[in-house]
Amino acid sequence: MKTMNTKKFTTIALLVALAIVIPYAVFFKVIIPPFTATIGSHVPMFISMFLGPKAAIFIGLGSALGFTMNLGPLVGARAFMHVFVGLIGALLIKKKVPYHIVVLITAPIHGLLEVLVVTPFVDFNAYSLFIVTGVGTILHHFVDSVIAGLLAKVLRKADLLDPIEKKIA
Repeated sequence: MKTMNTKKFTTIALLVALAIVIPYAVFFKVIIPPFTATIGSHVPMFISMFLGPKAAIFIGLGSALGFTMNLGPLVGARAFMHVFVGLIGALLIKKKVPYHIVVLITAPIHGLLEVLVVTPFVDFNAYSLFIVTGVGTILHHFVDSVIAGLLAKVLRKADLLDPIEKKIA
């Protein structure tokens, strides 16, 4: 049985904790119902992609928990989509797809998943669903991907990402 090293386990635990705390600690939030964006909330998800599929799932679950506790079940359900976006990204990174391509591939998936989550809870309005929620999520995805890319470089220098996972450009 393959075991996880202590450094990787600790990094994953810290990212789960960060994913739970971000909804409480971040002061820059954009709210245009049914869309909300907490800047930085996708950063743990993006970093999890470098740590593997299992890490992406755990960190996505932490994100869902944090947002559910702070902003309620609908926002928590939207954050639960980080499990799937992170998992897809981790599988792509594992196949040596460059980070910027992973970001481009997962952006429309992320936007569509969040649109699907909010659709049953709002009156159908194409503008609020597809433009505000879908495009808003994609833009938020890109902003946080830049922050995560910079943080990944710092983590690489601190030797918290394995050599195989160091290629982020």
